[in-house]
Amino acid sequence: MGFGFNLFFILILVPLTGILLIAWLLSRKLLIGKILGFIWLGILGLVLLSGTVSWLTSKTELDKDDYYGEYVINRDYFKGKQTDWQYNHFRFEITDKDSIFFYLTDKERILETYRGTIRTTDPKNYRSARLIIEMKQPTHHILTGNPTTYRSAWDFYLIFKSPTFYNVFFKKGKWKPID
Repeated sequence: MGFGFNLFFILILVPLTGILLIAWLLSRKLLIGKILGFIWLGILGLVLLSGTVSWLTSKTELDKDDYYGEYVINRDYFKGKQTDWQYNHFRFEITDKDSIFFYLTDKERILETYRGTIRTTDPKNYRSARLIIEMKQPTHHILTGNPTTYRSAWDFYLIFKSPTFYNVFFKKGKWKPID
């Protein structure tokens, strides 16, 4: 907990609990026991609530291994013909040998493959590893720069800045035909 909670605990809660406990033991009044119980149940509830909220809103911390896998266009953010077209024409894979294969496709058929390697930043400098892509030249316009990684509590996605499409969103997943 933070400094304010510790200060409240030491200066207010502990003395108040001591006073109420002594008063309850001397008088044996049920009301004082209930007040003491409600205070501690409230504090316990607030601690549990803040712990749960903190856990739910914390971001995933990524390692290099988390980036390995297949990626497809993330169709959850934008809907429509352009997104469906990108989904059917771009995908990539990062292997555990630190290779990246970017595929230009026509639905399930791979038309062209761009090859490169990946590495990540040093975890000492950042809380989460950041992806660095080094492509053999010439490369596709989507891969002209490193992606930005956006993390949530459970997942992450990559955004590549393309001079043609502006932002291209990829998420981890296998390509499946769309209707």
